[in-house]
Amino acid sequence: DSGTIPERYAEVLRAEGIEFEQGGHTASRVLDADEVVKSPGIPPTAPLVKALVEKGVPVISEIELAGRYTHAKMVCITGSNGKTTTTMLTYHILKDAGLNVGLAGNVGRSLAWQVARENHDVYVIELSSFQLENMYDFKANVAVILNITPDHMDRYDHSMELYTAAKFRILRTQTDDDYFIYWLGDPIVSRQVEQLQSHARMLPFSETPCAEAAAWTEDGVLNFKTSNEAWEMPRHDLSLPGLHNLYNSMAAGLSASALHISPEVTCRALADFEAVEHRLEFVREVDGVRYINDSKATNVNSTWYALESM
Repeated sequence: DSGTIPERYAEVLRAEGIEFEQGGHTASRVLDADEVVKSPGIPPTAPLVKALVEKGVPVISEIELAGRYTHAKMVCITGSNGKTTTTMLTYHILKDAGLNVGLAGNVGRSLAWQVARENHDVYVIELSSFQLENMYDFKANVAVILNITPDHMDRYDHSMELYTAAKFRILRTQTDDDYFIYWLGDPIVSRQVEQLQSHARMLPFSETPCAEAAAWTEDGVLNFKTSNEAWEMPRHDLSLPGLHNLYNSMAAGLSASALHISPEVTCRALADFEAVEHRLEFVREVDGVRYINDSKATNVNSTWYALESM
């Protein structure tokens, strides 16, 4: 990036005694590094990144770096749509349960900042495919893949296989102590799971009852059944409307169950959660017309889900 750093960020760097450049890079300094932490927005095809790889300099993500310096539990959420809502909803449940929990990734403060300045027991992290590309040893204690639909195709040579592989990196270091939560109804996710060799405990969710589902709906009731417990709540008690938010609520509820949060706390939090700003956010009604702010919809599928829930 040849741009300038916003002054508020430059002030932090100066205060911390961190050297920085702006308006361009001195390539020799970057290439002399022992390791490089790359912004996820910089593609692997960038000339300087390619030069680093050719030289054998490790290139990692900020999440990978931060994970080395904490023993906190990590609840990691990815997918093409619904990541932010599910991340915020899961954080809300854990916060209500009284856990010392941080919010990181694409929402909240960076994980590295929180690990350096705070001491949380659990982090709920929204992860994009871009962030997952440069994660290697980082461990997700609870990994969630909501769905996979075409997005950022220019980054992945217009290949769904490459995009899917980036998403599934969230599982790469899981063990039999960990959990993998996913939507049974997503054809791409389900196909990938069939080929998966994972030791994690599977907690899939579905709109309708099926033998393998750990969460489903039946006769207007949302059901959860895991090795820890079984419980239910009326679907109409969920605070968020729409089928896609039903899935988000199931994923958040299963994540909470994996961390042994009580059903009572989870039900209460699922019922009183306030929608994320700019996502199906009611603005006002004028002349009988309801206006909804869904400006965070970034692809066709997310817009479709929003319309479906109205």
